[in-house]
Amino acid sequence: MTQAPHSSAAETPDTPRTMLGGLSPAQFMRRYWQKKPLLIRNAFPGFTPFVNRQALFAMAADEVVESRMIVHKASGWTLRHGPFARTVFPPLKQPRWTLLVQGVDLHLDAGRALLERFRFVPDARLDDLMISWASDGGGVGPHFDSYDVFLLQASGQRHWRIGRQKDLSLEPDVPLKILSNFEPEEEHLLNPGDMLYLPPRWAHDGVAVGDDCMTYSIGFRVPQRGGLAGELLQRMADDFDDTTLYRDPDQAATDTPAAMPQALEAFAADALQRLLAERESLACALGEVMTEPKPKVWFEEPQHDWVPGALTLDRRTRMMYDARHVFINGDGFRAAGADARLMRSLADTRSLGTRQVAQASPAALALLQDWFEAGWLHRTPAAA
Repeated sequence: MTQAPHSSAAETPDTPRTMLGGLSPAQFMRRYWQKKPLLIRNAFPGFTPFVNRQALFAMAADEVVESRMIVHKASGWTLRHGPFARTVFPPLKQPRWTLLVQGVDLHLDAGRALLERFRFVPDARLDDLMISWASDGGGVGPHFDSYDVFLLQASGQRHWRIGRQKDLSLEPDVPLKILSNFEPEEEHLLNPGDMLYLPPRWAHDGVAVGDDCMTYSIGFRVPQRGGLAGELLQRMADDFDDTTLYRDPDQAATDTPAAMPQALEAFAADALQRLLAERESLACALGEVMTEPKPKVWFEEPQHDWVPGALTLDRRTRMMYDARHVFINGDGFRAAGADARLMRSLADTRSLGTRQVAQASPAALALLQDWFEAGWLHRTPAAA
């Protein structure tokens, strides 16, 4: 088995890339991102899976790994959630069943390395790597996603039908969101190394052709406006230090005591407007929300003492920044000057060299030590 291919440090958004069919990331984002599909033949030449079927099945047995099993029989569809004992899987030769393992990048360094290849899209949008294994005829039915996805064929073959679906009605009484009247416009047979990009809401149906079909799905985060607003308000409210009390000296006597006073509604509206006017607080809350680790993610304490040197972010660490702050795993910090440049470099490249760490201020060095002791970053292994 081979490791996930690595990108060159010299690549820029204007560098043509084989994985994008010779397009540069800038061209891809301008022409295709959230606009139209792109089929890329031999996107990853010579690609072979970095996790085989046995290892994938073993991951699905772990309670901290999110997994699902979908079986399609004449009687209908069934969906089960992991963890799975090996004995519950159907025979490998039984057609039309699929195992899906989510968040592989959280559990395997090679999965994280593959995800790194797609960081021409902001980290705030990059979500995870899912691996699906399917027997002959296996799939999850025609459906559409609300997010962008790259579908990389890792082993075997998968036949894809895709289309701009107008009728979004779903099959009733099915545990999956399967389209009732799927109308494909294109068909493609993907071989190992081929990749298909689909924008949101492009309906698709992928069916395994032959045994041992494995597909890697690189998915993207799509914050939902209402949900994001709720999370932001909750975080901002925790730090909103306004103790002004409601007063109503002009309140008249009433014979409708259950009616909500208009003055109280105005007081509440003013409170929200004042909260949202705290732009610094909003920026901090957004960064903290977007770097919050996923559920069931935890970090191991280091096995070695802290010694300043080359550092690498843990594969599970989320780190971002804005003009005034640095965010890591749900925490926010003010940063300026040389320290801000150092931390931004760490966030962008996910590593720091020995010389960079040696130039850190005492305050930045103390932060790096705290993050090391929390398991958020590690000493970079010495090159072989």
